[in-house]
Amino acid sequence: MAKDLSAEGDVNLSPRRGQWQAENLGAASRALLAEDARCFLHQSLSTPCLSALKSASGVWLEDLDGRRIMDFHGNSVHQVGHGHPRVLEAVKRALDTLPFSPRRYTNEFAVELAKRLSVLSGLEKVLFAPGGAEAIGMALKLARLATGRHKTISMWDSFHGASLDAISIGGEALFRSRIGPLLPGTEHVQPCDPRHCHFGCGGACDARCADYVEYVLEKEEDVAAVIVETVRSTDVQVPPRAYYGKLRAACDRHGALLILDEIPVGLGRTGTMFAFELYGIVPDMVVLGKGLGGGVFPMAALIARERLDVAGDRALGHYTHEKSPVGCAAALATLDVIEEERLLLRSRTLGERALSRLRQLKQRNPSIVEARGVGLLLAVELRDAALAEEVMYRCLSRGLSFKVGQGNVIVLAPPLVIQEEELDRALDIVEQCLS
Repeated sequence: MAKDLSAEGDVNLSPRRGQWQAENLGAASRALLAEDARCFLHQSLSTPCLSALKSASGVWLEDLDGRRIMDFHGNSVHQVGHGHPRVLEAVKRALDTLPFSPRRYTNEFAVELAKRLSVLSGLEKVLFAPGGAEAIGMALKLARLATGRHKTISMWDSFHGASLDAISIGGEALFRSRIGPLLPGTEHVQPCDPRHCHFGCGGACDARCADYVEYVLEKEEDVAAVIVETVRSTDVQVPPRAYYGKLRAACDRHGALLILDEIPVGLGRTGTMFAFELYGIVPDMVVLGKGLGGGVFPMAALIARERLDVAGDRALGHYTHEKSPVGCAAALATLDVIEEERLLLRSRTLGERALSRLRQLKQRNPSIVEARGVGLLLAVELRDAALAEEVMYRCLSRGLSFKVGQGNVIVLAPPLVIQEEELDRALDIVEQCLS
């Protein structure tokens, strides 16, 4: 049976999308959308777009028709909100002094950011890239060079970026389907997903899926790396502590590297700077992106153990903007905001409060299967995919934007700077639209 590709995002061919646009868009938005559709190559998750924006600030977006929308989606770039003054100021200063740094030169912004990320992660070496997919590609190349192997183990339903190497280890059909040959040796296993477990967990995960990863490591002797999203952001799957303890030990026993993808969930989203801190382990590499540029500049990082500094005679990345002074300035300001505004604590406390309310809502609403989350990454899993899409468009009409993942999971990921009253307002909208 063919895979339902709409299960992996709010695709732009949905009949509900056209109905929502007919009811909610004004003349200005319609005109710009028509030009957008004419100018850009069409693809499933963007062009043609849903609507058109003219401004963004904090938790709020404003469209061309003047409608204000709370952004609980943000493509995972908005940990410090949209247009944070500290980030904008840092970017403007860098533009005034050093707008670009050719690759053969370094600069103080880049060196300082590398040092900061090393201290925060407990890993010693860093490479920058313009985006998360490129950083994933660097991690794959480094794993091959460091181990002398080429195979990988990654998860079905995972997302690591849209480039050809990233979709090879990714597991979403929307990106892999009908593309042709992908990278060889990219083995896939079931992710840690207690609600849909094939290993007999019965909804209370005992990390048997991690045991299966070790089984594959035993059978595939030339595995360079196991690559996992520490917390799967598309539907908020939060593995138990034992899962990563088993993965770390299995990788060590079989000589494979453990690479954690924290592109959407790092930098405080889970209540800790890195999500792996929740599990008491340290990976061999971790990849950051999205929010690293403060929602202003494209910026990603590969952070690795010092013993993996083995590619001095090769080009792992060598990207034109890899040590961008502007991007590094934005990232440094983002780290400052997270620390000075105590956003890690805010993520934990507001997240616990919101999750408690969502679980109370579940008790009153039989259409909700589960409410789960960690920090300010929250999910409401519904029994029906059609209802999830309907609720999303209802919420958009009331001024709340969020992602629907895996077809039936409402994912709520607000900026960590959100005010309590804004969070309450958003949860009110969710509750009203689920009624």
